[in-house]
Amino acid sequence: MHINKPADIGIFILRTTVSIFMLSHGIPKLGMLLSGNSQNFLNPIGIGSTTSLLLCVIAEVLCPVLIIFGAFTKAASAVLCLNMAAALIYLCESGAEFGGGIELAALYLVIFAALTLTGGGAYSLDGRKFGRN
Repeated sequence: MHINKPADIGIFILRTTVSIFMLSHGIPKLGMLLSGNSQNFLNPIGIGSTTSLLLCVIAEVLCPVLIIFGAFTKAASAVLCLNMAAALIYLCESGAEFGGGIELAALYLVIFAALTLTGGGAYSLDGRKFGRN
């Protein structure tokens, strides 16, 4: 495995910090799901509030934990890209503009798209186990 220390350190910092930030959105949703309070959650794609909430919890809790450890980074990042794309579509349809919340979802989408392409880097479980990103 070829290690490019500055690039791999950059990927490590990026994937861990953005995943910790994403957990701050997912953990309250996990609490909502566990308390049975899913009826107040959005149903943006018509699959029901509980199912929508469950999918968001998977994306915003499980996937960031995987990314922090660098396990299945590309797949977990791709799931988060789908989640953020859905959030962006919902925000746009709701009339949100830049400065009104849309930029955070867009920023997450771009970062997770980059991680989908790069993988976890050398300092990840993926890099150690498979000798690749």
